[in-house]
Amino acid sequence: MTRPLHGVLVADFSRVLAGPSCTMTLADLGATVIKVERPGTGDDTRSWGPPWSATSSTYFESVNRSKRSVTLDLDDPADLTLACELARRADVLVENFKPGALDRRGLGYAQVAATNPGVVYCSVSGFGAGAGADLLGYDFIVQAVGGLMSITGAADGEPTKAGVALVDVLTGKDATIGILAALAARAGTGRGCHVEVNLLSSLLAALVNQAQGYLETGVPPKRMGNRHPSIAPYETLRCRDGLLAVACGNDGQFARLARVLGDPGLATDDRFATNAARVAHREELVDALERLLAAADAADWQERLTTEQVPAGRVQDLADAFRLAERLGLAPAVRPRSDRAPQVRHPVDYSEDLVRPAGPPPALGEHDPAVRAWLASGNGSLADLDPIDLPTTGQTPS
Repeated sequence: MTRPLHGVLVADFSRVLAGPSCTMTLADLGATVIKVERPGTGDDTRSWGPPWSATSSTYFESVNRSKRSVTLDLDDPADLTLACELARRADVLVENFKPGALDRRGLGYAQVAATNPGVVYCSVSGFGAGAGADLLGYDFIVQAVGGLMSITGAADGEPTKAGVALVDVLTGKDATIGILAALAARAGTGRGCHVEVNLLSSLLAALVNQAQGYLETGVPPKRMGNRHPSIAPYETLRCRDGLLAVACGNDGQFARLARVLGDPGLATDDRFATNAARVAHREELVDALERLLAAADAADWQERLTTEQVPAGRVQDLADAFRLAERLGLAPAVRPRSDRAPQVRHPVDYSEDLVRPAGPPPALGEHDPAVRAWLASGNGSLADLDPIDLPTTGQTPS
């Protein structure tokens, strides 16, 4: 079946995480992605290890499958000419250079659109192209200045970052949404547009209830560890052997929790009968629940509570998480090739065959000869670009 982005050429001038995660999603959906990298070093993340893969780092490989890699020195006139030709042919261009850097090389949006009016040109920055243009947009910094760290961590501890570059990931998803919206609009108008996303805006939008609570009250929320500011119990609770996450979103779930734990009277206690009361008396609630939970291990409670439709789960590591996904039939990983490591699969399921089987992440400059020759050939079509090692048939989960 023809994938939804089959025939769409993506010029990927991005590096690190937000941009590459976006372009990998476009590749999953059938686009031809040509990744432009610096000669000699390539994408910064190729050197971000350990862990290492057979050809670079696992960090790089996490967001660069199914792409072609070409090395171009944008400070070299001949290479810059090829880069401009790639931009002229592209349906989509994604870049995360410092605002203004590509304009100085003739690769800014206005310059590219002058010869390619249908281009969807996506710029990813840390703080926008205006007053924040000179600020360096690393995920960790945005987590700090954007408020995420202020609400993450123990109430009596220091602010803490998320365990992954979450803001980059969210921004990459926003970039993908913006590009797909612009491509849909182009189908009707024939015109492309400039799509701009920045890490700070993506983070603020992702803070949802915490951000809206601040806008309503003017009071910034504070760190509460694993507790929820508006729901109780919605936190980790200590059992005999470890922690259990419990999330009671309504009074019925709490009544079932109390019954399974052996003290149904908790649900009619004035301090705990409603969510508002439970939030107001959280410390007393937690003490009562943990006394009961101390009678058994977290895995035992998880099984018993889940059977009674009470949301609960033992705190697990990534190995446990992958095993859980496999047990549930979610096929969390696929193997691009028998001699390459598995990859986390495209996370969306479709009733039609819309996702291309994953191809391996490219070695640095792996496709230099083919891509350079294609760009130098004049008005070559995508059909003239030499095929690369991408599976064309269904892929067995790893």
